[in-house]
Amino acid sequence: MTKLLVVATSNPGKLREMQAYLADSDWELTLKPEELEVEETGDTFAANACLKASQIAQATGEWAIADDSGLEVDALNGVPGVYSARYANNNSERIARLLRELGNEVNRQAQFVCAVAIARPDGAIVLQSEGICRGEILHAPRGNGGFGYDPIFYVPDKQLTFAEMGRELKGSISHRGQALKALIPQLKTLLSTE
Repeated sequence: MTKLLVVATSNPGKLREMQAYLADSDWELTLKPEELEVEETGDTFAANACLKASQIAQATGEWAIADDSGLEVDALNGVPGVYSARYANNNSERIARLLRELGNEVNRQAQFVCAVAIARPDGAIVLQSEGICRGEILHAPRGNGGFGYDPIFYVPDKQLTFAEMGRELKGSISHRGQALKALIPQLKTLLSTE
């Protein structure tokens, strides 16, 4: 039995990414209606994911999945954190600002964090997970793939930035990939109990 799961995003790329992880499940994913916008007022990734999932579920009367993610830089006390997407006007300005604020700091350690939440049609949160990918911030961008901070986020054990990785490799180690993989067994159980 297939169940509809509304993805709390207008980004078709994010929908495709989630669909790839859930390909073997009985969930059919669809984008949220474009006019539905949820303000991210939470002070953690988990709070924002729950807020979006709950409000989209209530507004559509369907199951909903939402994620919130961002970059936390150790030397900047976790900044940009939940403000990663609002750190500047576009990707290149966000990268430039981060590199400027980090300057010649020796500690370049950072992590991408992703929180995922799933809500029932009444808005109640029934599942949550979190994924973390540790890495470091380069002094200059490398690679043409990915988006956001991917060109400066370097994963030492792969010796590549996220922007240099193919989709499969990035998906297997990324924060979003880890968070979604953790949810899959629970999602399958959820289908059989509802």
